[in-house]
Amino acid sequence: MSPPIPEEPTVPEDPAVPEEPAVPEVHNGPDVPQVTGTGQGPDERRDAAPDTAGSAAAPVTVSVVVPTYNNAAHVQAAIDSILAQTFTDFELIISDHSSTDGTWDLLQDYTADARVRLQQVPQGGGAPANWKAVTEPATGEYLKLVCGDDLIHPDALQEQVAALAAHPSAVLSASLRDIVDEAGRPVVRARGLQGLDGLVDGREAVRRTVRAGTNVFGEPGCVLFRRSVLMESGGWDDRSPYLIDQATCARVALRGSMVAVRRSLAGFRISAQQWSVALAATQAEHAAAFHHRIAAENPGLLTRGDVLLGDARAWLMAVKRRAAYLWLRRRMG
Repeated sequence: MSPPIPEEPTVPEDPAVPEEPAVPEVHNGPDVPQVTGTGQGPDERRDAAPDTAGSAAAPVTVSVVVPTYNNAAHVQAAIDSILAQTFTDFELIISDHSSTDGTWDLLQDYTADARVRLQQVPQGGGAPANWKAVTEPATGEYLKLVCGDDLIHPDALQEQVAALAAHPSAVLSASLRDIVDEAGRPVVRARGLQGLDGLVDGREAVRRTVRAGTNVFGEPGCVLFRRSVLMESGGWDDRSPYLIDQATCARVALRGSMVAVRRSLAGFRISAQQWSVALAATQAEHAAAFHHRIAAENPGLLTRGDVLLGDARAWLMAVKRRAAYLWLRRRMG
């Protein structure tokens, strides 16, 4: 009998908070051309000729942004899952944070795809610096961030764009997801949301995430934001670097409602080597600080009992997370 895999807020690299956001190096020249057009599928990246006319790209419905850092083992699977979407009106922006494992070289395979733009961010600032840098050039009405080792299912954009279009009051959509191992095999299917379904008041969703002591919204690949609301709320909330995804979802959700899609639309990859094995207790400490900050900034939203319950559950989740990773290490040999 395998132990349950706990909910897992994720930052894919050193979560140090930068004093100032790093300035990305955008590659639009002959080595890595920026191209415009309407790419049709993942195979086109190796065949299509870049458009070098320099004309401005037409507005897109969705911006998918991918911050990468030493993701060579999985980045191509992540990018291919995005380019295989049934919904085709999107741009894909990939920002590499000075990887040293060949990630940047692998990304060159995608420069001929009209939807893809690559940029590099200098070292420093940890994950928040790259998340901010990859989001800044986005132009879509909606925005989805996919970490460089995760996956999204082919109908993820189709489902979530439809959900937000059907509910103008909604500021984000979140879905269930599969937990997958390093080989992409599902370990747990259709996990998340803590029972939320359909249109949910954003304040109730935030209250639910605090009381649960975990991230009910899911990892970034599970979430589609209205980009304007994300930016108006301050962008990525890096005050709790280990909870940047959860804190950002909460801050955005407080500005409207959320659509919970009870279908698995993403794959969150875990491995026995992840930093969260050693830092489970630190995550719990950050979760408690996050709960208290939400209560202080939003009087009347939470009771003292809500906060204390969430703190206790966050510590329990830390213990479960540790056990789950130890089990995973044995499973993977």
